[in-house]
Amino acid sequence: MAVSLIRCWVVLMLVFWLTATADAQTPRPSVQRPNVQRPNILMIAIDDLNDWVEPLGGHPDVKTPFMQRLANRGITFTNAHCQAPLCNPSRTSLMSGRRPTTTGVYGLSPWIRDTSEFKSVRMMPQHFNDHGYRTLIGGKIYHGGYGKGKLQDEECDVWGPPAQVGIRPDQKLIPPTPGGNHNLMDWGTFDHRDEDKGDWAVASWAVDEIQKMPASGNQPFFLSVGFFLPHVPCYATQKWFDLYPEESVTMPPIVEGDREDTPLASWFIHWDLPEPRTSWLKANNQSKPLVRSYLACVSFVDSQVGRILDALDASPYADNTIVVLWSDHGYHLGEKAISGKNSLWARSTHVPLIFAGPGINERLRCEQPAELLDIYPTLCDLVGIVHSPGLEGISLRRQIESPTTVRKRPAICTHNVGNHSVCDQRWRYIVYVDGSEELYDRSIDPDERDNLMAPGSKISTEHRKVADRLAAWLPRDEKPLAIGSAARILERREKGYFWEDSLINPDEIVR
Repeated sequence: MAVSLIRCWVVLMLVFWLTATADAQTPRPSVQRPNVQRPNILMIAIDDLNDWVEPLGGHPDVKTPFMQRLANRGITFTNAHCQAPLCNPSRTSLMSGRRPTTTGVYGLSPWIRDTSEFKSVRMMPQHFNDHGYRTLIGGKIYHGGYGKGKLQDEECDVWGPPAQVGIRPDQKLIPPTPGGNHNLMDWGTFDHRDEDKGDWAVASWAVDEIQKMPASGNQPFFLSVGFFLPHVPCYATQKWFDLYPEESVTMPPIVEGDREDTPLASWFIHWDLPEPRTSWLKANNQSKPLVRSYLACVSFVDSQVGRILDALDASPYADNTIVVLWSDHGYHLGEKAISGKNSLWARSTHVPLIFAGPGINERLRCEQPAELLDIYPTLCDLVGIVHSPGLEGISLRRQIESPTTVRKRPAICTHNVGNHSVCDQRWRYIVYVDGSEELYDRSIDPDERDNLMAPGSKISTEHRKVADRLAAWLPRDEKPLAIGSAARILERREKGYFWEDSLINPDEIVR
């Protein structure tokens, strides 16, 4: 008996020594663990970010180590798409859980609260607040100043700084652009500091809020942080430009004549915009400066994501916070003859979508189609609260638990009434307001250059069947333009097609 007791004592002392040694070799922050019933949520939104991030591999040169670190901790949805290739309708859809075809919000106006039918809809922060969450919004979560004003306290508990460009050069860095030389149409570098940028202020606010969270509190938080860049104007400090030397930066695949097999109506949905066409970029030697500026801004924003993730890791909430990162839509850098968004091709619809946190395994990738619309119900499921009534998204929880789980519904994107794309794992189908169509086999044509339903071409039986199968998912009852709709609005009227209240003359296409 005495020998057995001695052996037990020796084993216990050995375990104690090994544990102490391990702790000494791996320092851990001395923090008080909070007593929180449900996981917290950190939601990070990035404006105009296409798939040029490391987790998606959309550009060979891009450097986004912090987004990659987040992806390594969780699951990346590699086939995620927005519901509208424009800020306001995309964010309205994501935050309300309803498609543009349901709300009638297709343009930069109106704010959903200004519609009679949806002025009282419970947006995502409100729903989580109804279930005990303290909600905070900083930067660009809703478009522009939407959500703030007399009733802003009803939208969330705490409002942080707005989305802002920050310091700007004394004059624009690029030549005057068509469409009025819009003040947002600019890119490049000038003498300034990272700390002078609006996104730095937003990240600093988020870091401060995380550090202020009461460690002993019982109320979970829902912290929403929205970054402005890489939205134009694409200004970054010199150190971010140095990551992408001008002589070696890789240009995107731009093919002359890539629009020759697309229908006339494909031009209607971006008929007259301040974002310059590729032809202007080439004529003014701005193609490479724009690409380089965009990449520099992406890396800068990634560094701000890193500041927030570092603050979370150092907090008592590191192990009890779900992080979701998304972009509202993509961005063209000269592909398909345009810059900007407002298209139904992958460059505009394909977006980053990453989830990480408790209960989510590491280094997962899911190729099933996903929609930004799915974020609302997914977060509800992950924290264990009921879905808000009327949500049109499908929870991604099954794919998070098992990434190969088949999802039958494809991803659907809409840009004004009657214009839609439908995307599954292999195909993209597009239909325009005049009934013209496009079809791309992304398994062999990832850049969507070969329209298999080109105007005047003979459509194979196989391709017709594919198109009809995907078309069956199109919205059946499309809400007309909400009252007050404006900015980037296309409307079919008796006299023809109108872009922002001006009749379109097809002979005046700016290519």
